[in-house]
Amino acid sequence: MSVTDTSATTSTNHAFGIDVGGSGIKGGIVDLDTGELVGERFKILTPQPSTPAAVAGGIKEVVDHFDWTGPVGVTLPCVVSQATVRTAANIDKSWIGVDPYALLATTLGDRAISVLNDADAAGMAEDAHGAGRDVTGLVVLLTFGTGIGSAILFNGQLIPNTELGHMQVGKEEAEHQASSKVKDDLELSYEQWAQRVSVVLSAYENLLWPDLFIAGGGISRKAHKWIPKLTNRTPVVPAELQNSAGIVGAAMAVTAGLRV
Repeated sequence: MSVTDTSATTSTNHAFGIDVGGSGIKGGIVDLDTGELVGERFKILTPQPSTPAAVAGGIKEVVDHFDWTGPVGVTLPCVVSQATVRTAANIDKSWIGVDPYALLATTLGDRAISVLNDADAAGMAEDAHGAGRDVTGLVVLLTFGTGIGSAILFNGQLIPNTELGHMQVGKEEAEHQASSKVKDDLELSYEQWAQRVSVVLSAYENLLWPDLFIAGGGISRKAHKWIPKLTNRTPVVPAELQNSAGIVGAAMAVTAGLRV
């Protein structure tokens, strides 16, 4: 369908999500029944510097591209709690302390808005429509990239802002020993890196006793090279939704009325 086809905006099972990252702002219309995008996503470069006003303007550009007039869910690479941005990873530090709801209400006008952490959104999407869709109990999504992002869901309910990548495991933070950036920086083989990931996963599972780990991030596309080498006890599967996970999770969040 054309991105200007308004049939999607009036369907009760369609919603709109935007995923803000350090390099790009991407969004699209989501079919909530299937977790799939309706038509193509639209992406623009994240403004530099990525100040709140500049990013809000980029979000509006993506929304306007689709002529979308309904609710909007937005992810940020930040901890968001009590309607306040608490951290800023891969985005301008001037976000810290900002009320993103007030900012986006000024930019997008009178409509429902949800704002949440990007890993949390991806976790919601994977749990409902991806690798965790047939799993009950406690599901943990981990995104392996520059750091380690995390999302925890219990029977589909999100526990927001877990930040497991910053958990101390041994003498270091988890992401300082087992992110995919560490693998690249130290030129580790998949087997060597999998040993580090296993140590981190073992620490997580001793604390949480999850039923499933979902591995996301770009390195999950090569899951066959390292997931079989893991030695922790909890099953680990690769994420399925890839680049659309944040968009889908954001759309789910605003539909559910999520406000953190």
